[in-house]
Amino acid sequence: MDITRDNLQLMKTSKGNDIASLSADRPVLLVFLRHFGCIFCRESLHDISRKWTNFQESGVTPVFVHMADDVTARQFFKKFGVADAEHISDPDCRYYRLFGLVKGSFSQLFGLKTWLRGAEVAATKGIFPAAPGLGDGLQMPGIFLIRNGQVIRSFIHHSVADKPDYDSFIATCRIN
Repeated sequence: MDITRDNLQLMKTSKGNDIASLSADRPVLLVFLRHFGCIFCRESLHDISRKWTNFQESGVTPVFVHMADDVTARQFFKKFGVADAEHISDPDCRYYRLFGLVKGSFSQLFGLKTWLRGAEVAATKGIFPAAPGLGDGLQMPGIFLIRNGQVIRSFIHHSVADKPDYDSFIATCRIN
């Protein structure tokens, strides 16, 4: 990964802020999502929206990176109660590559773990997959905690079914 302050300055959010400047003021949780039809993308938004107050109290600004256009993204985020969240449209996956996020293999995308976790998410949270819509269905997700232009913690999915521990990211911010 070649994540430099210059690269972070190029990453402009829907509100016109760049990641380098945002991270100078407070930690930024940069959440790289899969396509909006992905059950695990939907679960991530569900989980983050439930912890939104915890992120704010810890001084963390979640910023979503997605492959859709801004209008579609705002409508999608509104469904999860985070319509005002800052987000970055990256349809060419330039920032995904910058952060070392690759295209998934068959087993990472469709393996037994994916099917079992997908069934669990549907049964326990009532979240279901939808048509892929905009984005690259092969793109793997990841999460990066950035402070002062530096990645201080990351979670790179080995499977699309992997589930980050958001509370541990919040705890990292309380310590730092």
